[in-house]
Amino acid sequence: MDGSIAPVLAEARPLAILAGGGSVPLIVAAAAQRAGRPFIVVGIRGEADREIEAYRHRWVGWGEVGRLLLALKATRTEDLVLVGRIGSRPDYHGAPLDRGGVLARPAILRIFSGGDNSVLLGAVRLFESRGFNILGAHEIARELVVPAGWLGRVEASPRDLRDGEAAFAAAKMIGRLDIGQAAVAVGGRVVALEGAEGTDGMLERVAALRATGRVTSHGPAGALGKCAKPHQDLRVDMPTIGPETIRAAAAAGLAGVVVEAGRVMIAEREATIRVANSLGLFLVAREDGDGARA
Repeated sequence: MDGSIAPVLAEARPLAILAGGGSVPLIVAAAAQRAGRPFIVVGIRGEADREIEAYRHRWVGWGEVGRLLLALKATRTEDLVLVGRIGSRPDYHGAPLDRGGVLARPAILRIFSGGDNSVLLGAVRLFESRGFNILGAHEIARELVVPAGWLGRVEASPRDLRDGEAAFAAAKMIGRLDIGQAAVAVGGRVVALEGAEGTDGMLERVAALRATGRVTSHGPAGALGKCAKPHQDLRVDMPTIGPETIRAAAAAGLAGVVVEAGRVMIAEREATIRVANSLGLFLVAREDGDGARA
């Protein structure tokens, strides 16, 4: 086949977007639409935003595994993006399931018995075993990831840069244990590590620590560091920040945010940078010392 034609045909492959919450599924859908690629958004009920209804879509519940697979097969798609925020893990022990869910229950229970990374890897294997090719959101909407460099116009002090390095190193360390993706350092001390509550929940904790005097500084100080776990499958769980992350960091009294270049998505990039500028927070994407790339 002529090499000039193959990329066009590849772009035309039907795509399915299995959507959780947040703006990233919408960004992926908009990118697919701009590329002229046929696609459907399958929203998880109770997780995905109603805005997905602006596109060709279907809704499925957590227990409707059979309905989900039928929806995907109806599009004759082989390419699948799993993207979006999931507020809570479903309980498949007592949940009502459709016929497909009942048949898949043993595999699903094994998947949800592990840590976050194990859950995601299990979900990938489940869909791959049914013939789907899993793509990352950043492979469809390439603008979601950024190369190393400064974003916005706010500069960081040497003290805040040291805090950013400390937070980044701590985030990388807990990532190796499949605990979280982010950490906060203030005054050279790591004061918070991300757990099951997520990045915004951790930042709320830091704000509470400041309110009670457990963390103190003269004016904004410290930094949020966020990076991918070393063995994370970036196709299904690339860490993400957005405008709300910046607002939460400001509310926690921080001076800025450090993310891993090429391995952290910035949703609504222009809005995120605009919010950082307006609130006086620095925002930088730095390379991982291990040289990892998406």
